[in-house]
Amino acid sequence: MTARTMDAGTGDVTLFHTSQLDKLINMARENSLWYLLFGLACCGIELMQFGGPRADVMRFGAIPRASPRQADFMIVAGTLTYKMAERAKLLYDQMPEPKYVISMGSCSNCGGLFQLGYSVCKGVDKVIPVDVYVPGCPPRPEALTEGLIRLQELIRSEPWATKRRPAKGSAA
Repeated sequence: MTARTMDAGTGDVTLFHTSQLDKLINMARENSLWYLLFGLACCGIELMQFGGPRADVMRFGAIPRASPRQADFMIVAGTLTYKMAERAKLLYDQMPEPKYVISMGSCSNCGGLFQLGYSVCKGVDKVIPVDVYVPGCPPRPEALTEGLIRLQELIRSEPWATKRRPAKGSAA
């Protein structure tokens, strides 16, 4: 990516490359991801294993945070009911930009085994935008680690200043 600036005094045009800056910033962002846990059902047990010593996600720079204001991405794991969907949306809105979401397990991806229930949301993507889907019932910690690697690849490939989601109701 090349940007152009003009010096107001002399009128000289200066070209500079921002692609190296993007790579540097994205390398720092992808290797220091702090995540917010939103474990709801069976997948919550596997989510606990994800943060344990056997899976050791801290080697990828992923650190659990208790506050959404400190988190870079949220892991939604398990059956999302309509009542909890409001809380998931509230937590998502409290996260700073750029923010990402990993949907873990069949229940959070599409409602899973309980999708015919009257209170079950048919996927977390109906409430908040999802960046990475991890399939399984419940998925193993290794599958969630693969989802984290996919998220890192997504962050690595995007220009760092463009990861802004349009506000609801505004023109994109």
